Amino acid sequence: MVRQIKVGGIPIGGGAPVVIQSMLNTKTTDVEGSLAQLRKLAAAGCQIARLAVPDKNAAAAFGQICQASPLPLVADIHFDYKLALLAAEGGASKIRINPGNIGGEANVQAVVAACKEKNIPIRIGVNGGSLDKKLLEKYGHPTAEALVESAFQHLELLEKYGFYDTCVSMKSSNVPTMVEAARLFRSKCDYPIHIGVTETGPVRMGLMKSAMGIGALLLDGIGDTIRVSLTDDPVEEVYAAKDILKAAGLRKEGVNIISCPTCGRTQIDLIGLVNQVDAALKDCPKPITVAVMGCVVNGPGEAREADIGIAGGDGCGLLFEKGQQICKLPYEELLPALLERIESL
Repeated sequence: MVRQIKVGGIPIGGGAPVVIQSMLNTKTTDVEGSLAQLRKLAAAGCQIARLAVPDKNAAAAFGQICQASPLPLVADIHFDYKLALLAAEGGASKIRINPGNIGGEANVQAVVAACKEKNIPIRIGVNGGSLDKKLLEKYGHPTAEALVESAFQHLELLEKYGFYDTCVSMKSSNVPTMVEAARLFRSKCDYPIHIGVTETGPVRMGLMKSAMGIGALLLDGIGDTIRVSLTDDPVEEVYAAKDILKAAGLRKEGVNIISCPTCGRTQIDLIGLVNQVDAALKDCPKPITVAVMGCVVNGPGEAREADIGIAGGDGCGLLFEKGQQICKLPYEELLPALLERIESL
């Protein structure tokens, strides 16, 4: 069994459901802007948010944001351990550090003492782009083994001072490396793991890399909290994370849309219709499968497992439930009828 930590009361590990995280892209010193983005993230289904704390002004603003935030906040710290101390004092629900870049063992000990005093967990963040030079010399480049060894070095340092309330991440922009590192770590250690592919590139590629890396690990039963890193609005990261969890069978909340890929039999604007259905049901919490099919061949028959669905034809279409036809409608009435029926479920 994986150990469990709690971030602002949210359990991570220990058999708890996988937790969705994101990171704000506002300036932390923009308190109102940051709070506005946090509210949007919370509404989308985010459970924990991370903020950069690059200087003392950001640390002061971080404390203000904590007071009004709808989500537990993680302070993202690099280089200056004093910023971690300020964030802990300001109400951080978790501190994210790389113990190798905050100035030596005494500084790590100071952060550990502050977190122990306030029952704040620490996330050890190991990144393929910032490995210790000795590890790079040993392994030649940021291999999975190098990431795991770095993680264990940092864990041993925290354990030296009696700190075990820890989560670990070993991120890489290389999907196989990230997956191999998480598998290797899990085979050796029971600390909870935060998983994600970093620096994924443009949105389309970012979604592909994240789905492959995060999805592969989730299907292995590895991963206690996730972030889909995208060069986009952080809200889109949350929607992508929810979709990955649903695809992996780990989250039932929300609509699962199935649709056919179109072919020569399609006589409606299926692509446009699917996009309309997706937009209309994006925030629907009902755990249902909705089918949007392009013809009667792929309608009630192939989509019989769907809770509800529509299939288009030549100027008309069908509304069906569990493969059984409910009614035939003009094409322009299909979407309104579908949404009305879902509302009543």
